Amino acid sequence: MAENETLECITEHERILQEIESTDTACVGPTLRSIYDDQPNAHKRFMEKLDARIRNHDREIEKMCNFHHQGFVDAITELLKVRADAEKLMGQVTDTNRRLQEAGREVTAQTEEVIRCRIQQRNMATTVEKLQLCIPVLEMYSKLKEQLESKRYYAALKTMEQLEKVYIPRVSQYRFCQIMAENLPRLREEIKEISMSDLKDFLESIRKHSDKVGETAMRQAQQHRTFNSAVAKQASMGHYTKPVYSLNGRTHTHTPNGLLMDDDTGDEEEADEEVLTAQDLVDFSPVYRCLHIYTVLGDRETFENYYRKQRKKQARLVLQPQANMHETVEGYRKYFNQIVGFFVVEDHILHATRGLVTRAFTDELWNMALSKIIAVLRTHSSYCDDPDLVLELKNLIVIFADTLQGYGFPVNRLFDLLFEVRDQYNETLLKKWALVFREIFELDNYSPIPVDTEEEYKLVVSRFPFHDAEIEKQDFPKKLPMSQSVPQIYTQVKEFIYASLKFSESLHRSSTEIDDMLRKSTNLLLTRTLSSCLQNLIKKPHIGLTELVQIIINTTHLEQACRYLEEFITNITNVSPETVHTTRLYGLSTFKDARHAAEGEIYTKLNQKIDEFIQLADYEWGMAESDGRASGYLMDLINFLRSTFQVFTHLPNNNNDHASMSGKVAQTACMSACKHLSTSLMQMLLDTELKQISMGAIQQFNLDVIQCELFASSEPVPGFQGDTLQLAFIDLRQLLDLFMVWDWSTYLADYGQPTSKYLRVNPATALALLEKVYRGMKDTSKKNNIFSQFRKNDRDKQKLIETVVKQLRSLVNGMSS
Repeated sequence: MAENETLECITEHERILQEIESTDTACVGPTLRSIYDDQPNAHKRFMEKLDARIRNHDREIEKMCNFHHQGFVDAITELLKVRADAEKLMGQVTDTNRRLQEAGREVTAQTEEVIRCRIQQRNMATTVEKLQLCIPVLEMYSKLKEQLESKRYYAALKTMEQLEKVYIPRVSQYRFCQIMAENLPRLREEIKEISMSDLKDFLESIRKHSDKVGETAMRQAQQHRTFNSAVAKQASMGHYTKPVYSLNGRTHTHTPNGLLMDDDTGDEEEADEEVLTAQDLVDFSPVYRCLHIYTVLGDRETFENYYRKQRKKQARLVLQPQANMHETVEGYRKYFNQIVGFFVVEDHILHATRGLVTRAFTDELWNMALSKIIAVLRTHSSYCDDPDLVLELKNLIVIFADTLQGYGFPVNRLFDLLFEVRDQYNETLLKKWALVFREIFELDNYSPIPVDTEEEYKLVVSRFPFHDAEIEKQDFPKKLPMSQSVPQIYTQVKEFIYASLKFSESLHRSSTEIDDMLRKSTNLLLTRTLSSCLQNLIKKPHIGLTELVQIIINTTHLEQACRYLEEFITNITNVSPETVHTTRLYGLSTFKDARHAAEGEIYTKLNQKIDEFIQLADYEWGMAESDGRASGYLMDLINFLRSTFQVFTHLPNNNNDHASMSGKVAQTACMSACKHLSTSLMQMLLDTELKQISMGAIQQFNLDVIQCELFASSEPVPGFQGDTLQLAFIDLRQLLDLFMVWDWSTYLADYGQPTSKYLRVNPATALALLEKVYRGMKDTSKKNNIFSQFRKNDRDKQKLIETVVKQLRSLVNGMSS
């Protein structure tokens, strides 16, 4: 057992020793530690083993040294022998070196001279080489200075770019190149400032030249429209040729520089004409140059933003009108020229540059401008009271719209605005024709037109569509039923239609729409302007009854002429009146209304005149007996009515229609006058301020009413049947008969019966008058101091009056309940 453990221990110590011999010294620690971690006293045995190994190695070293010692001794002996030979060789080398140095001293000097020359030659070559590199830089810089002096800024920028990228990097180590490189940014900024200054001058220039550019463009647009009209006529005749003229020298083909040029250059006549374009009137080189410069400098966006901002500001200035623009057509023309010029320039810039302005930008500018233009035109056109100026404004708007439409701008809103301007134009026309109608009415003598010869008759008929077989058969001289104002009014209505038609030209509207416009404007003239003038004429105080009757006749003829106005409009527009949507003229109602107003004015004036006579009445309501004759005021009134109705009957009655019309008016006026006279006399009796009436006053009043009845029965106006006119006084007659006959028993007994003798006497009226008569009786008795005698003699009459009063009051109360 002990032997086994000893054998294992020896084997382990052998392994450890081999590991120590074969392992790096840094890793010996763990191996040695394992010795101490083993059995007790193992390290001692290991140390013994280690000492034995050391002694073994020492013996091997000693054996090896003994083996090689003789060789070492022999090598040392050989080395000592070589030492002498080496010293001898050293001496020989030193001598040879000395002699070589003496022999090569002159060669060395010459070699150094050659080296110095070679260095100089090399330096010269290097200098020449460097100068050859620097000379192009200096030449380019000199070229840059010349370009700057000659204001060739775009070329100068290209030169600077070459200097920076090609030439200066080759010689960047030299100071003058560094100075050049430092100057280049400053020169760029100077070029930017100079080009921006040129751009500002350009913007100022186009602002000043916009008027001329716009004037040229609008003139060419007008020529283009005239040319198209001629082409359309040729096409309608079957001789159509391709148009060779284009708006502002442009067609729909874009040239490389963005301008629209004329397609057909083969026409010699057109070739002879010089067509000016925006490029001919404005030098665009500053903006091109500035655009290129900023593009090269990599700052194009800044330039674009600045240009657009400035153009927006200029657009706002251009769109600002002068305060007195509406006073003359030149004000409008200048305003339109500036706007057209502005957008022609923008259109050219749009097509001549790539992205400086975009279609979206120009559309935005145009929409802003269009809104402003429409607002300005609405405001200023409303101040225009001259139809000629409004018409010229319309023509300018049409040319303005056509011009910009040729450049691709939408102008539909402008043509919509023209409808508003058309309304304004019609308003100014209506105001102008209102003055014309008033002047015609003021100068008219309101008497039939006398014609002494055939020429005079034809002249009147040529101006007014009058046809009457009976009058044509009469010998000269003769009279036409209407007054001088009728053909004048008819002629002026036609002139108004012509004037209204002028506005409809060039509006790109169909014949039906134009026809509708003409009819509507003519209706306004008839129903508003002419009607108002007629109404005002009828109301004028100096227009008498004769003039009113003539006005009625005139309106009848004008009413009959309306169908000729319809035909006149139809001939102008070539639109059949049977068209479904054709507007009809409303002249019939206008003249009917005027005629009715004149008739009403006749009745009113008659009644006013009757009232004036009635105010002259001076009855002595307390008279004991009547004068035995009618009152003077009433006889004057009746004589006035007779003479007035005599004038009515002497009106021209050549035409049955006129005769029937004047007769009808006279009958109505006569009946109205009699009714008004009857009513006025009744009101005079029943006046509340009149407290008492004597029977003598009743008798005098009865005499006046008799005269009225005699006048009514004398047939002052022919055509009344039977006693129709006398019925106007029936209320007065029955009332007065009741008091004159004192037939109260019959009145009360027959009251309410259809066959009553006093059917037209109202109980309230009879009661009011009876109370006045009763108070008059009592007042008369007191004055005569015979009231007691009256009571004795007329007691029965007094009781009768009181009884009648009570019964009348009961009737009145019964009617009110």
